[in-house]
Amino acid sequence: MDLIKTIEERQKNEHALNYKVGDTVKVHFEIIEGKTKRIQIYEGLVIAIKGSGVRKTFTVRKISYGVGVERVFPVYSPRVIKVDVVRVGKVRRSKLYYIRDKVGKGAKVKELVGQKAVEYLKWSRGMTKAAEALEAKINAEEKAEIAAEKSAAAKK
Repeated sequence: MDLIKTIEERQKNEHALNYKVGDTVKVHFEIIEGKTKRIQIYEGLVIAIKGSGVRKTFTVRKISYGVGVERVFPVYSPRVIKVDVVRVGKVRRSKLYYIRDKVGKGAKVKELVGQKAVEYLKWSRGMTKAAEALEAKINAEEKAEIAAEKSAAAKK
């Protein structure tokens, strides 16, 4: 048991959880299609954070072409590059499942305003600085791979 706990602790990232339920976030995650890698952005409302330790997940809900779409992301996944907080929500619940039944303006969460919101956004954006460096590294690796493929194709 202790071996499993030590492995899980090594996989944790202290910069990963810089948001809370009710926030509107942009999740930058890595998609691998065949040999190509790219970063896709999924923007929506965090409606739940579940689990503990390395198994912690968060659910993001967005409306796409009039249809509600939810996606569950692992908090400590290496595929989740960074999470940007777009808007700070003012909520009093830990799970916002009631949003699924709401339509239009009723499906919105009030925005937290004032000094509390400003401090929270500063803290959250400070946490994403390390994640931005990782995203730039992935983009640079992808460009290098494309350049290497082009040069190999040119030699043939």
